[in-house]
Amino acid sequence: MSEHSPTRTPILEATTVDRDFGTVSVLEEVSLTIESDGVTALIGPNGSGKTTLLRVLAGLLEPTGGTVDFHGADTVRHIGYLPQQPAFRPGFTVLETLTFYSSLVGETEADALDRLRLVGLEDATERPVEALSGGMTRLVGIAQATIGDPPVIVLDEPGSGLDPGMRRHVFEIATELADDGTAVILSSHDLELVGRTADDVVVIEDGQVLETGTPATLCDRLSVDSLRDVYEVATAGEAGTVRVQGVSS
Repeated sequence: MSEHSPTRTPILEATTVDRDFGTVSVLEEVSLTIESDGVTALIGPNGSGKTTLLRVLAGLLEPTGGTVDFHGADTVRHIGYLPQQPAFRPGFTVLETLTFYSSLVGETEADALDRLRLVGLEDATERPVEALSGGMTRLVGIAQATIGDPPVIVLDEPGSGLDPGMRRHVFEIATELADDGTAVILSSHDLELVGRTADDVVVIEDGQVLETGTPATLCDRLSVDSLRDVYEVATAGEAGTVRVQGVSS
């Protein structure tokens, strides 16, 4: 998203996107370019507009102004989405739940099993979804987001409320998806995991993009040593000129 290379091409582009809720402006002239592979992480304070931006990018909210363009293949499902608090209809097992969603795009129970293996839930197929822990529910949600092999997967706070081991596991899944050629867009407050996982980072506050780039590029640009320092400098208004463009020079 930040430094284009000959082997990476954009799959999703947001151009001067605004999103208002009544008289409240949540996103203001946000422009981003998402590459066709890799992990892009949104970081910023609570209430900064991350969830709204993710929902706009996923096509779940129409922008009030601007455009979001998808440049990927015409697959059965363009974008998979994990909400902050995934929930599933009680009374069904994990496998039954995934098989139902798989059937909607022409996939089989065997395909659903493959999705569960991806997230490490192959031993939980017969558990009722209402009996799952928060972390396991999140994993089922990630599995559901991969159904149909969408070229873009959006994960809203996939590690929220999870213990450190489960958070690492979720980020490892994101890396595996990206390594297989999927564009993964996620939000997170775990800056250590973001720094180790993300190919590109977007710093957002008050509905505006302040900085974009690889973790190393952002550290160099702001003359700091860590992504946490990037976050603190950028959101403190010490980063200089606000950068709204998705492609950094």
